[in-house]
Amino acid sequence: MRVAALAAGLPAVLAMIVVGCTGVTDGDAAVAEGEAPVYRASVSASIEESAASSSARESERQESLTTEAVRSACEAMSSSSADAIGAVNTYVDAVNANPANIERTAGPAVDALNISADLVAGTISDRLAPEIRDSLRGWVDAARAVATAIAGKYGPDEFNAAITRLNDSKTVALDRCDAAYR
Repeated sequence: MRVAALAAGLPAVLAMIVVGCTGVTDGDAAVAEGEAPVYRASVSASIEESAASSSARESERQESLTTEAVRSACEAMSSSSADAIGAVNTYVDAVNANPANIERTAGPAVDALNISADLVAGTISDRLAPEIRDSLRGWVDAARAVATAIAGKYGPDEFNAAITRLNDSKTVALDRCDAAYR
């Protein structure tokens, strides 16, 4: 029974193969003279459009990365400098009003300044415009200088000069950050 089914099925399969391959297409395998320039122009236009689209997407991506770098750096500067300035003000209040609290407030002020300096320094990158990078570096240097002045128990003149530099650098950095957001 199997042999009979195989014997009957094999010619049917061969007939399908032969029948499926009997169609012949007429025509010449030649390029139509008038269509080649149109095809080339279409391909060139497609390549140019693809390149322009790719370039535009890359520009948008780069701009997005730059915007994110500015936001990250400026947010770090804004939030950490507020904490550092608050701790320094507490220290200054202790120096002016309650010398017994100087030692208790000096450590947190030094720590807050160094934390801010480290945080801001970690956000500085080549993605930032040079003037923003420079102003953030100015804050980092000034914060470390005030931390050194507090830890080293500098006199009022040296301490006040360091505080003036800190305040000035904060103003410049935040002004440049604000301008970058506009």
